[in-house]
Amino acid sequence: MRKNSWMCLALLLVIPTLLFNISCSCGKKTVISEPSLIQGADDEAARLDAENAQKEALAKEAELARRRAIEEQRLQEQLAEEEAAGRKIMAARSLFEKEDIHFEFDKSTLMPSEQEILRRKAQWLRNNTDAKVIIEGHCDERGTNEYNLALGDRRSESAKAFLVDLGIATSRLTTVSYGEERPLDPAHNEEAWAKNRRASFIVE
Repeated sequence: MRKNSWMCLALLLVIPTLLFNISCSCGKKTVISEPSLIQGADDEAARLDAENAQKEALAKEAELARRRAIEEQRLQEQLAEEEAAGRKIMAARSLFEKEDIHFEFDKSTLMPSEQEILRRKAQWLRNNTDAKVIIEGHCDERGTNEYNLALGDRRSESAKAFLVDLGIATSRLTTVSYGEERPLDPAHNEEAWAKNRRASFIVE
């Protein structure tokens, strides 16, 4: 009987101790696992943030590259337009200088066809207000040097007067006569003489 009492007392002491140990063990496991879950969530959030930052950086880089490409294309188009405009200006100037007007034998009056050429030249001069022009009067080889110099002068002055009547300032036009000294065609026939009876235009 006494023995049974001791056993009951022992069990009463041991069982609460075991229950306490088990409770403590479970509590420790819970405490240990919670930081692990939090750390995992933080790592995932950090990974997502890094991915988003990388995507934003790549998007910005792509946008900058796109803008650079657009600007480069714009500059190339602008350069091409400027070059085309420059070629057009040079072509117009070249035509202005190459297109002579011609006269009948021993005449300084302007034929209708030559007046039309002078109208085109006047338009070019209006578009190029800084340009000044030398008008050269020429003759064929027939006649004396003195006579041809005077005839060449009358031809250059006739062209100048027509341009002035079209609104071109006198100060922009200079005349000179070379008479028969500078033939365009050195041959001694009517075809060559027709070419040499002219006024030519040099842009200063």
